[in-house]
Amino acid sequence: MACETRLQNRNQTLSQRKAQVKDIVAFTDELIRKNKVRIVVDKKTGAIAFLGMTDAERGGVSDACTFRMIMTTGSALAKQAIARAEQLAGRGVSRQALTNGTHSHDGTSWSTHKH
Repeated sequence: MACETRLQNRNQTLSQRKAQVKDIVAFTDELIRKNKVRIVVDKKTGAIAFLGMTDAERGGVSDACTFRMIMTTGSALAKQAIARAEQLAGRGVSRQALTNGTHSHDGTSWSTHKH
């Protein structure tokens, strides 16, 4: 995935980054299961946000990447939490919003600015 190719520093190898992303997503999955991360889906765009993690805990892994990895390898409870967020929004997560980079830092305002 693209998020696995965004190295954190010059000394990090691609295999190290892949392992790091896998660990971060597993940690996010665990926090979702413990109700320490709140999932929000934007009613208008269908973008998704995982709220309640620090930037250090995120490790440069985007919400889009987290979503994709949880949906392919995540726990059933994390997938159920995403489904609940989709129900609350009245729509599913949009692939277009994921591709465009639409995201939120607070769960209420959404944008496509690049970091």
